[in-house]
Amino acid sequence: MSDKAVRRLILILGGARSGKSAYAEALAASVARARAVLYVATATASDEEMRERIVAHQASRPPRWRTLEAPLDPAGALERELAQSPAPVALLDCITLLAANQLLDGAPHEGEVDAAAGAARLDHAIDALLALYERSQFTLIAVSNEVGMGVVPPYPLGRAYRDILGRANTRLARAADATLLMIAGIPVEISALSGAWEARRHQLFADPED
Repeated sequence: MSDKAVRRLILILGGARSGKSAYAEALAASVARARAVLYVATATASDEEMRERIVAHQASRPPRWRTLEAPLDPAGALERELAQSPAPVALLDCITLLAANQLLDGAPHEGEVDAAAGAARLDHAIDALLALYERSQFTLIAVSNEVGMGVVPPYPLGRAYRDILGRANTRLARAADATLLMIAGIPVEISALSGAWEARRHQLFADPED
């Protein structure tokens, strides 16, 4: 993976239980081949159920994979880890929890969350992640939830969370080499569909005088 030409940024989106993480792990393993994958986890053990989920996820990964806990600053943690021990692939799971962590960071109570400050913190974290990817030599696979297709959250914090996560997903999709949408465990490359549509759009709306 020393050749910069093979470096890729892949964004994997989907709803809850759509198969995002399982597919991302399989993709990371296939890209890394027999080499180690650096798994960047943003989850925090906030309650017993989450602790059990984290333990189950850790147990399911190959033993040669390295796990890096980075709930707030995945770029900083990644840069420090890669400087000590390079890896061909980093799997960040997930942007969804990173957004929640940034939104709630420093708030004494949910009702006292500063949404604008949370959005700024998440923007900074995404800036740092993309900047690290651009100056490094590893493939980055990022997992995130698509939360903009359901019911509008009935409370301000939920709406703020939906908005900042949607913007983060959009930024990552623009920078990605491929963006996949998981539907019932099936990956659909929506970036390729977008390219096909742009070509079709030019055909449909071409100036007859051109």
